[in-house]
Amino acid sequence: MTYVSNEDLFPVWREPRSFWERTGLSARQRHGLDVALTALVVVLLAGWVYSVAAAIREGRAPQMARRIGVEVNPLSETAPPPAAFLLQTALDRFAQATDYAGESGAVRVIEELPGEGLAHPDSLPPGVRVTYAPVGKPGAAPDTAAAPSSPGVWNVLLQARDAIRAVPDLSVITLVPRSRVRGGILGGYHLGTWPEKGGIYTPPRGFIEVTPQNEDTYVSEHIQLKDFLTKGQAGVWPKYVAMSPRLLDKLELTFQELEREGHPVKNIFAISGFRTPYYNENGGDTSGRAALSRHMYGDAMDVVIDNDHDGYMDDLNGDGKVNVKDARVLAEAAQRVEEEHPDLVGGIGVYAPTGAHHGFVHIDTRGYRARWGAW
Repeated sequence: MTYVSNEDLFPVWREPRSFWERTGLSARQRHGLDVALTALVVVLLAGWVYSVAAAIREGRAPQMARRIGVEVNPLSETAPPPAAFLLQTALDRFAQATDYAGESGAVRVIEELPGEGLAHPDSLPPGVRVTYAPVGKPGAAPDTAAAPSSPGVWNVLLQARDAIRAVPDLSVITLVPRSRVRGGILGGYHLGTWPEKGGIYTPPRGFIEVTPQNEDTYVSEHIQLKDFLTKGQAGVWPKYVAMSPRLLDKLELTFQELEREGHPVKNIFAISGFRTPYYNENGGDTSGRAALSRHMYGDAMDVVIDNDHDGYMDDLNGDGKVNVKDARVLAEAAQRVEEEHPDLVGGIGVYAPTGAHHGFVHIDTRGYRARWGAW
């Protein structure tokens, strides 16, 4: 049996042999430290009070007050760099004020004539301004005018001092006024002439200048600017098109309706978008074309759902075949959109397969109900 002494279980305290073995502070040392810290706080407080009093006496705002004062605009030239959340707030206000995305929320363009300017610019916070940068021209100087004076497609930027944020999913298109068309030609591009009938047959107020640099611009979630180009005149640039944002909204609502029914829309193929009067009268096979086709006014598109990128309508009804029944699925979705959005009423035509196409659907926003084709 091993013997354990009380000293092993309860060691006896002994006096430290040197300063380095001491732990903690004695009561006397703690008192001294408290006095020193109190004196330091008093000195700092006295210095701060003196500085504030001197600034007030000399008519200057104290530095801290100048930084946090509510009367100071954080975007002024003398303010600290703007915080990211301020520009985000400006972006949110801009989107709400302009309402460019339509009922679908998928439209990505605003059309203007030179000098018109965006709607509701006063909704932006003080110190934030709208600038423009041309699409497809990297490094070009931004345009700070109310609206770009030269035609083209522009990215929209919000600027607060030296901070810049692009408005996502939005381009501003500055139109070329119709008054610049001479003898049915704009630049070197043949447009033709529109009959002056008025109403829904009023010629477009202006045209979008399309270049190889901006033709890939998405004007809505699924549709690119080049989807509106008229066939022919392949070597002529720039080209010109008319395009209705209302049509873009109706098309995107139709695609959304298809997706709700279980038909994904990853890609569309535009058989015909804008059609110049010159081409409508002279280009390709003109049989079956209306003399006053809505394509000439930029508010019609012949379209197929083409997720596999083969240029033909997909098998939307799932019967293993591609035929007119698939076109009807698309047309019926467009019809339901008209029922829910009467302001987008227009024509819907169903076209059976031909040698060139496996069926397609014409959709427009003419303003009154019209139906034709292989329903």
